[in-house]
Amino acid sequence: MSAVVNKHQLLAVLQRHEGAGQGIGAAQLAALLGCPARTVRDLVTELRMGGVAVCGHPATGYFIAKTPEEVERTCRFLRDRAMTSLVLESKLRGLPLADLLGQLRLPT
Repeated sequence: MSAVVNKHQLLAVLQRHEGAGQGIGAAQLAALLGCPARTVRDLVTELRMGGVAVCGHPATGYFIAKTPEEVERTCRFLRDRAMTSLVLESKLRGLPLADLLGQLRLPT
C-alpha cells in the first residue's frame, strides 16, 4: 500500500535536486516517497501551479530550477508537449489547428 504523500514532502526531496545536473526521475522520487509515479507527477503539477519552479524533462528528471534558462527550457518542453496534444485533437476532430485554437479562446 502506498503512503499518502503531499506536495510539501515532494518539495523537501526536490530541494536537494537543484539544477538540471541534479535531476531525479519520477520512478526514483516515487520509491523515495513510497507512492506511485503518477502521484509524483500530480504533485509536481501542484507545485508548479503554486509557482514553484519545478523543472523536468524525461532526459533530466525533475529538479528545482537554478537558472532562468532552466525554467525557459522546461516551459518550451511543456509548450511543445501541449501543442502536440492540440494537433492530435485537431486531427481527431477534423478541424484545422487554427480553428481549434480559436475555439479555445476565453471570452474577454
